[in-house]
Amino acid sequence: MKIGVAGAAGRMGRMNLSQIISTDGVQLASALEMKDSEFVGKNAYQLAGYTLSADFIEVTDDIDEFITKCDAVIDFTAPASTLNLAKKIAEKGKIHVVGTTGMTKDDEAKLREYANSARIIYAPNMSIGVNVLLALVEKAASILDDSYDIEIVEMHHNKKVDAPSGTALGLGKAAAKGREVALDKVWCKSRDGNTGARPKGEIGFATLRGGDVVGDHTVIFATDGERVEITHKASSRAVFAKGAVRACIWAKENKPGLYNMIDVLGL
Repeated sequence: MKIGVAGAAGRMGRMNLSQIISTDGVQLASALEMKDSEFVGKNAYQLAGYTLSADFIEVTDDIDEFITKCDAVIDFTAPASTLNLAKKIAEKGKIHVVGTTGMTKDDEAKLREYANSARIIYAPNMSIGVNVLLALVEKAASILDDSYDIEIVEMHHNKKVDAPSGTALGLGKAAAKGREVALDKVWCKSRDGNTGARPKGEIGFATLRGGDVVGDHTVIFATDGERVEITHKASSRAVFAKGAVRACIWAKENKPGLYNMIDVLGL
């Protein structure tokens, strides 16, 4: 299976390149970077850390050329770039694995539209452990009624640009689904000043940023007399890349549609 990586020179791009190269049954086919990037024309194997590799995959800024060489594309870039790619990938009926965060409801609607002719796996977090966490949170929220307050705490490195994280929002959606409510009707993304008592049924978020933290997420169910906490901590971005490659392989045997990692893992 031939896989290409969009945003190849970024932190996750390099990790995705390395994971593809080291995984049996798949092949690195192409690498994409933005126009005017200093990495265009460079060897993708070197970006992946293979400094003495005899193999050569040239990093390109030509989207059409990039997609043509691939059976599947792994994309951890930015919403505008992802939607541009998604349209072109759909036109060619290929596989698009999207780990991009910061997507709006309108962006997600576009992905659903493109999924009519492409296999799109879209997840706020590709880690297998996080997706088990999502399933556990949904189940816990369905069992623990609204006398249990739900708070979601996340911490990431100091260069992360969106907040709350896509994973935190995904956890919020899972909790809301378990409670059979719409997240945007009950969420509280920040608190400041005299906010009054916490409304019953609210799902709160706390965002921390600092250092080189890859990603920590905790969902707290708190009531009088007890507290349940479910936590996932990522110590390496490799877990996201492993999940993305697994999603590519899974999608090969499935028809066009919009899927997530819960589908990939059969949870």
